[in-house]
Amino acid sequence: MFSEKELDQFTEQGIEISVIKSQIENFRKGFPFLNAVKAATLEDGIIALSEGDIIEKGELYDQLSEELEVLKFVPASGAASRMFKALFAFVDSYSGSEEDYEKHFSDKGANSIFTFFKRLDDFAFYNDLKKYFEDKGESLEQLHLHKEFVKILEALLNEDGLNYGGLPKGLLKFHKHGDGPRTPFEEHLVEGANYCKDFKGRVNLHFTVSPEHERKFIEKVKEVVSAYEKAFSTNFDISFSQQKNSTDTIAVDMENSPFKEEDGSILFRPGGHGALIENLNELDADVIFIKNIDNVVPDRLKDTTYLYKKALGGVLLKYQQKTFEYLKLIEAKKVDSSKLSEIISFVEKKLCILPPEGFSNKSDKVKSDYLKSKLNRPIRVCGMVKNEGEPGGGPFWVENSDGTTSLQIVESAQLDMDDEAQKAIAMGATHFNPVDLVCGVKDYKGDKFDLLKFRDTTTGFISYKSKNGKELKAQELPGLWNGAMAFWNTIFLEVPIITFNPVKTVNDLLRDEHQ
Repeated sequence: MFSEKELDQFTEQGIEISVIKSQIENFRKGFPFLNAVKAATLEDGIIALSEGDIIEKGELYDQLSEELEVLKFVPASGAASRMFKALFAFVDSYSGSEEDYEKHFSDKGANSIFTFFKRLDDFAFYNDLKKYFEDKGESLEQLHLHKEFVKILEALLNEDGLNYGGLPKGLLKFHKHGDGPRTPFEEHLVEGANYCKDFKGRVNLHFTVSPEHERKFIEKVKEVVSAYEKAFSTNFDISFSQQKNSTDTIAVDMENSPFKEEDGSILFRPGGHGALIENLNELDADVIFIKNIDNVVPDRLKDTTYLYKKALGGVLLKYQQKTFEYLKLIEAKKVDSSKLSEIISFVEKKLCILPPEGFSNKSDKVKSDYLKSKLNRPIRVCGMVKNEGEPGGGPFWVENSDGTTSLQIVESAQLDMDDEAQKAIAMGATHFNPVDLVCGVKDYKGDKFDLLKFRDTTTGFISYKSKNGKELKAQELPGLWNGAMAFWNTIFLEVPIITFNPVKTVNDLLRDEHQ
């Protein structure tokens, strides 16, 4: 039972009481593991295009997208503070003694504090840092020479300096460029101008941002957008949204009772990136590209990105065309036994949806209804890169609750790693998804799908946290590219590792791909 005060809190949060009860039940029961049948590989589930195919699919995308509305969707709510975790720790612990210097600077690895300072002038933000000290009548070079490391880092990270520790990742200066340093936000404008321009010469971009950062993004648009419009002879239509309060999830204590704040209110926490399916659902476009804010490269490496983005789009539109053709035939009742066999083959071999046991014995009417239900869904093509040890969801064949088997992006937490058979399947994954997707979200009649109907609500996550010295359990919604898109038609396409260059720590900006 909840008190009147708590019910008022739920109303203010925009969360139905039934949703809260369901979330508490998830804590009590836990989320079931998925049943992976096998890993998707190049031999079984992942498409590898030849050089000629890549060019052909790119040309198909260029041709067909001229009549379509294309949009780029960029999750950009991440704060940059995690990028600087090691630098914050250094500031807190460094005393300046010889012993301390030796302790912190003996490690000369790529992610070390030694490498950060040795290559300080290779960062795109170096000149801003230099100017900050010049304005104060000091010299960055002299401070560096005299080992004033803490002072330099405080100027970089703190609010009275460049405030890099408090900015969103999308507004940090990532790359040097002939016209001046670029932020990831600007790199996405450049990308958008090269593969998201619509038939009106317009580029649509949508960024999901944190409430505290939206104003800064809007200021950045005013500062830079006209120059980019001039450079690329286009108009940018840039929009922003925030993760909805109604997608926050209730936190519980270790007995699965609502976790109470010190003022007696119930604690809610953000529901994770899976909450963004609601933001995506409110956008109106024929084709939507999804890519994370920090996965960008300088211009010298962008051509490969453009090539494969267009190939992903071409594959999507080719499969979507065929899907729409079959749906119209089914609706018009123009499907004989021969055509039915053709459609079944397409669903099984191209869309990789294997029917439940006994399907072959069903009547043509039952088969036709089944095929319509499987074809009439949102569709996505997911770029897959070879697994080189980076974290990320992997491509698997998964058994669904209706007895079908289909392709899914699966996080390791969704598999029972205590089950030796499931663990062996997980270890057999050769690729992972770098959040590189292109989506078709309209049906064969041109109407928008309600994307919320294609989620698997049983695929959330439970994690353990603490607040005010007390332990709590938190719940994440089904992830954006796994559970939130579980019942989409899914195609996996191999893309080269060079198209995946995320920046998780500040020293990642020193990698060749970002220089």
